[in-house]
Amino acid sequence: MPRRFGAFGGAYVPETLVPALAELERAWRSARRDPGFRSELRRWSRQLGGRPTPLYPAENFSRRGGGAEIWLKREDLLHGGAHKFNNALGQGLLARRMGKRRLIAETGAGQHGVATAMIGAALGLPTEVYMGRVDIERQAPNVQRMELLGATVHPVTAGRRTLKEAINAALRDWIGSVETTHYVLGSAVGPHPFPSMVCDFQSVIGREIVAQSRALWGRAPDLAVACVGGGSNAIGTFHPLLRTPVELLGVEAGGRGDGVGASSLTQGRPGILHGAYTYVLQDAEGQVRDTESVSAGLDYAAVGPEHAMLRASGRVRYVSVRDDQALRAFHWLAEDEGILPALEPSHALFAALREARRRPRRSRVVVTLSGRGDKDLEVVLQHGSHRPR
Repeated sequence: MPRRFGAFGGAYVPETLVPALAELERAWRSARRDPGFRSELRRWSRQLGGRPTPLYPAENFSRRGGGAEIWLKREDLLHGGAHKFNNALGQGLLARRMGKRRLIAETGAGQHGVATAMIGAALGLPTEVYMGRVDIERQAPNVQRMELLGATVHPVTAGRRTLKEAINAALRDWIGSVETTHYVLGSAVGPHPFPSMVCDFQSVIGREIVAQSRALWGRAPDLAVACVGGGSNAIGTFHPLLRTPVELLGVEAGGRGDGVGASSLTQGRPGILHGAYTYVLQDAEGQVRDTESVSAGLDYAAVGPEHAMLRASGRVRYVSVRDDQALRAFHWLAEDEGILPALEPSHALFAALREARRRPRRSRVVVTLSGRGDKDLEVVLQHGSHRPR
């Protein structure tokens, strides 16, 4: 029975994919019980990825808020510049364990494509990446990086030409090549076992937050904040904290603030997209709505089913942040701390600062800085009017 998160999750897929998903679940469950596999995962994470990533006190940024201390979980310092490395490495090692000879992936902001290309190169597995034409144009540096790493990038020209269509194209490829190919799905979305498996590989973020905060302060943070597109960095942050008293805040993309955006948890309703029952942005007839966000990685019409359950249960609070607010937070962190954040976690930074202002100085807020902003410089410079103020 495909795993569900309350009413959400499942595996709504063509019959041809059922055996592949069953094979993947068996391999993943076997690997996670295998001390040898976990040891290999830790070794690659340390030697290639650079884990553990530090917990950094953003003192100047905190002073801007005038309330709680803000600390950054520096996933931007991972090899490749984003949290995507954690999942790509885990799935790449799993693909090799399964005897697959080729990796495919989808990507929006390009960070997952870069991570998969890096892992493919390191493991000697040819890699092909599907990316919407719109995202290729606004994330050109990451396209160049993927190609330099030996990956083939396939432009997707259907529909809105963004992440949703890239996932569609990757799924079509996988349906026709399951015997030899592993699909490295980049977020905690899609049919079971992908949401649980991606959460497993990304939960290193939350585990390190727990250990590092206890070492630094003797306790867990008061609030953990992460941006949510599909939701992999957020579920990796939140999952190890779910049974603690830590407050959890997920931050979606509000777009221009005109109701378009990409806030499926705050504006969507339950439906099925890419093989899972979850919150989906859809119109009155059930058609998937267009999305829009300054951050390519948050520009997705649905969300991982575990986030849907956490929203329905009330355990995690979800809010949205507009493009202009995220751009403002980008400039704030750059000028306050000397750190260029990706536009995705810039949404979380704005929400964290807003939360910190409401809290006493002794409180501690941890923001998962899921990626660095090199890839977004052209987009940011095009919106130069959103300077700090």
